[in-house]
Amino acid sequence: MKLLYSHRIASRDGQAVHLESLIAALRGEGHEVVVVGPSAYAEARFGEDGGWVTRLRRALPRAIAELAELAYAIPAALRLDRIARAGQFDALYERYNLFHLAGALVARRHRLPFLLEVNSPLAEERARFGGLAWPALARWVERFIWRRADLVLPVTEVLAEYVRAAGVPAERIVVVPNGIDSEAFPENLASRQSGEEAEEIVLGFIGFVREWHGLETVVQGIASWQGRQRLALVVVGEGPARPGLERLAADLGVADRVRFTGLAPRKDVPRLISSFDIALQPAAVPYACPLKLVEYMAAGRAIVAPDQPNIRELVAHERTALLFPPGDVTAMWTAIARLAGDSSLRARLGAAARAEVLARDLTWTGNARRIVAVAAALRSKAAPVSVPASAGTA
Repeated sequence: MKLLYSHRIASRDGQAVHLESLIAALRGEGHEVVVVGPSAYAEARFGEDGGWVTRLRRALPRAIAELAELAYAIPAALRLDRIARAGQFDALYERYNLFHLAGALVARRHRLPFLLEVNSPLAEERARFGGLAWPALARWVERFIWRRADLVLPVTEVLAEYVRAAGVPAERIVVVPNGIDSEAFPENLASRQSGEEAEEIVLGFIGFVREWHGLETVVQGIASWQGRQRLALVVVGEGPARPGLERLAADLGVADRVRFTGLAPRKDVPRLISSFDIALQPAAVPYACPLKLVEYMAAGRAIVAPDQPNIRELVAHERTALLFPPGDVTAMWTAIARLAGDSSLRARLGAAARAEVLARDLTWTGNARRIVAVAAALRSKAAPVSVPASAGTA
């Protein structure tokens, strides 16, 4: 199959991991993928936030910046249209971005099946966290793009509800969760577990470090910890919350037990996660499919995460993780303390989590096969096939 892949990502962060992993998996399955996106993306290094494009948007008044985003759809659509004319494509696949109309316009013009990957309700998210000068316009554009898609591929069932509420029929929605590279998480990596004799229990977190992740409560808990084994926190990643966390650790006298690796090459991520005894997801937005959580599962780690619907699509309390009421720091620490004192429980939960990933084929290759299957069904005007991994078996 020959796919035209459209995106508007300018930064190389978690979005880039998803984009590049899926493209690599599609190509690994023997499909041709032509990628069309901003030139800034090709020039960016991993960890950068979009370079001059992001700086320009931040410098402009919000109202003008949003209109500029919308106007970008014109050159983006013209470029996408030129490439669509030059090749015989079977489908157009786009990663949804707010105000990005290119795929919706070009797919209709060339009568290509239009598959739209949706990772978050960006109109709501931007309004809540970053602010929007034109919220009504943003919501209208979002609904227009979602409704134009022949098939919308949200990453969670929770997010699928947003898409249905926007007027997309249920039969045009297929949930495709995030995945992992199975070869990067071999069994011998997952089997590494600390026993009762360990002097230190390592709590771990991976990702872009922001204030809302709640890692300050982890640092505070380490400072007040009085268990038999000492606790340490390893943070794999970078972000705006790091300086504050480092100051807090120093103020509380636990700087030697709060360690930051900084940005790590993707090839090192599985090894770094395998060094965790307890993998943390202290907080999560209500609709996301956290990539870190799937990676924790693949690495066979004992997981502590908030008990909310999108998280329960991946893990189940007492079977593949310990869950706590969102925002309840005391309950989170009760779960951490329980795992810190019970190596057999850590091993059992980790093994069950890894088995869940394998059973549901939560891999990029599995996702590539699902996407090709639904694209082929659209191409032949058949009904979309089911996608087993979307079922919340946890």
